[in-house]
Amino acid sequence: MELVVHNISGKETSKKVNLNDEIFGIEPNDHAIYLDTKQYLANQRQGTHSSKGKSELSGSTRKIKRQKGTGTARAGSIKSGLFRGGARMFGPQPRDYRFKLNKKLKRLARKSALSYKAIDKNIMVVEDFEMEPKTKSFIEMLNNFSLSEKKTLFILGESKENIYLAARNLKKIKVVHASALNTYDILNANNLLISENSLAEIEKMFV
Repeated sequence: MELVVHNISGKETSKKVNLNDEIFGIEPNDHAIYLDTKQYLANQRQGTHSSKGKSELSGSTRKIKRQKGTGTARAGSIKSGLFRGGARMFGPQPRDYRFKLNKKLKRLARKSALSYKAIDKNIMVVEDFEMEPKTKSFIEMLNNFSLSEKKTLFILGESKENIYLAARNLKKIKVVHASALNTYDILNANNLLISENSLAEIEKMFV
């Protein structure tokens, strides 16, 4: 797939790039995407939720009424979950939600997500540039590409602190290094804005 490279003003340049069909032109695998996205979201969970069981509550252990003859169900402790102020029965306990996925499957999922963006023609390539660490400058660039109101993932080939600083206050923009690409971020964005030098990094990762 061939794309024209744009400059920071949003205008087409004379340069063109070819997107590797092994990355941007495969048959997307929906189940791989599902598993990788599920793992990403699971890894974001802290798993620190906790509720107190019967043995953890403070309170009397006295048997509150005789076993038989009351006409009601037997009860051995005021800390039972059947009573107000009692324990939580089968409540949440701290746990780790992470699970393992094979590298090949994760690679397939990311290539599938990139291929979906290529199919939908939601990828733009911008030539490498430098920028002041000002949000105003970054918004101006997005306006040139008509992306200021759209969720956009900006992919860099090398770390540029000024660009990170300029974009960090914008809710709909996320700036990532090519090595940090993940399926969730790709699919969560409406458009991908890819810097020219990041294409080589992406190829190193997936080919």
